[in-house]
Amino acid sequence: MTPSRRRSTGIDRLAEGWEAAWTGGREAGFRKCCAADVHYEDPLLDEPAEGIAALAGHAGRLRGVFPDLRIERAARPLGDDQFACIPWRLLGTQRGELPQLPASDRFVIVHGVHYVELADGRIRRARGFFDVYGAGVQLGLLPRRGTLGETALLALRGFGLRLRDRG
Repeated sequence: MTPSRRRSTGIDRLAEGWEAAWTGGREAGFRKCCAADVHYEDPLLDEPAEGIAALAGHAGRLRGVFPDLRIERAARPLGDDQFACIPWRLLGTQRGELPQLPASDRFVIVHGVHYVELADGRIRRARGFFDVYGAGVQLGLLPRRGTLGETALLALRGFGLRLRDRG
């Protein structure tokens, strides 16, 4: 069956709702796809977000930093009635300030994945993973991989120098 003729599954619909909720950044969007006591974690949070209001607040802050933010499906979600994996791609321009960082006006593309636990067809727990270092490079905060700047940063962090194959 071709992708355009494939029937939408429950996981597909849930992923669509999840992506729409992140793009919209409002509680109503998260209420459609999440349990009321949703538990959420990602690398940007110091502590997990507990409940729809906290999750929507986190998404709203992200939208404040990236006002043109959009979340796109990066691949088909996989899962069953208990667990799912939702791959995504975030695109946006950093026009808002981050803590101790002014707006850069740089456009970023960040690939990530959310692993979710489901209860009654809704997301009960979610954990997001993405390349924080890669996002930092795109925002001009960190040196590109393989550069002298990255080597210096690794040495300062105590990881030593990377030896390159001169072969």
